[in-house]
Amino acid sequence: MSSLPAPVSTRHDGAVRAGLILAGVLLVAMNLRASITAVGPVLGDIRADLGIGGAAASFLVGVPVIAFAAVSPMAPTIARRVGLEWALGGSLLVLAAATALRSVPIPGAIWVGTAVLGGAIAMLNVLIPALVKREYPDRVGPMTGIYSAAQGTVAALAAGLAVPIAGLSDAGWRLSLGVWAGLALIGFAVFLPQIRRRHDSAARRAAAAADSGAPLTPARVGSMWTSPLAWSVTLFLGLQSTIYYTVITWWPTIEHDAGVDLATAGAHQFVFQAAGIAGSLTGAWLLHRLRSQSVLGASLAVIAVVGLMGQMVVPELALVWVVLLGSSGGASITMALSLFGLRTHNHHQAAALSGMAQSVGYLVAALGPILVGALHDATGSWTVALSFVAVCLVGMFFCGILAGRPRYVGDPRS
Repeated sequence: MSSLPAPVSTRHDGAVRAGLILAGVLLVAMNLRASITAVGPVLGDIRADLGIGGAAASFLVGVPVIAFAAVSPMAPTIARRVGLEWALGGSLLVLAAATALRSVPIPGAIWVGTAVLGGAIAMLNVLIPALVKREYPDRVGPMTGIYSAAQGTVAALAAGLAVPIAGLSDAGWRLSLGVWAGLALIGFAVFLPQIRRRHDSAARRAAAAADSGAPLTPARVGSMWTSPLAWSVTLFLGLQSTIYYTVITWWPTIEHDAGVDLATAGAHQFVFQAAGIAGSLTGAWLLHRLRSQSVLGASLAVIAVVGLMGQMVVPELALVWVVLLGSSGGASITMALSLFGLRTHNHHQAAALSGMAQSVGYLVAALGPILVGALHDATGSWTVALSFVAVCLVGMFFCGILAGRPRYVGDPRS
């Protein structure tokens, strides 16, 4: 007997849901960095208005990364209890409120808002790979590349538009930072239909377990912290992020000390971000075609080493080196985020691995630029500081090889 065609209404509902999920993934990605990268260009105005010193301003910039490390381990548990859509949608709503709060002229509001904002972004950081794993199990790499590129594009736009937006009204930097609450509200509106439908039901979880062949038990999810493979993924993300945050924090100063004028060094930061977007898309294209990602992970570390050593030896070619660093960084973050899905059986495990990796990884990333600055201050040159970065890249090389092997967390010898 031939099967009957699916009702038109069923196909339509499926298409609408698929469209909303894709839009939701992209909107979450757009919210992951915009409210953070918008701060740097107007930090001088913030310091002058609030009367805070350089140390306090540096801590303000670092608060979101600290929140990433603190909140990330809690995200998988919250998602299992309330559902993935509820957790993502609720985080977007909290992000919108916190973004608005830090722009309100009330004493202490900027500190509270920034801390809560960092926690909300940590939730989104951890759970978006789980959503990709659940909805696109056979296209984890390409989808991760797309949302990484969207994240990088909006992050660059937020930084570039910060000063012009601040000049639109007397609200200045408060308007420039607060305007991004609107993007989070748009994301919440897209997730609202999914929250109402509660797709993350017990029946759906049971179906996911049957499809993957992996039991969704707490012990299975909790095995991340004792898994060598999970630690390889975690350290790959942490070391990759250390390189990224070091470049965006210190590279303009490094180039300036090597004879590059500040305006050109600033323009190179835009090139770095643009190369990162291209790297994300290229990395996604390669991930989709590779059974093992070990060679890719090792190659990306080598490319970054060439960019790093090139800046040390031939600083006159600074633009070339920043392109290499940016393209390597974009591809490696796409690989790191993709590994959450590629090295796990189901989206619950992906969330657990993401929570562990981003907690430890961003703690490592937060310490990296601090150590680089401390080494420079102690020695009076960038040689020792950049040698430390080179050691991090050696670690990234080996972790990329180990994390890229086609195995799954929780399996024997993994």
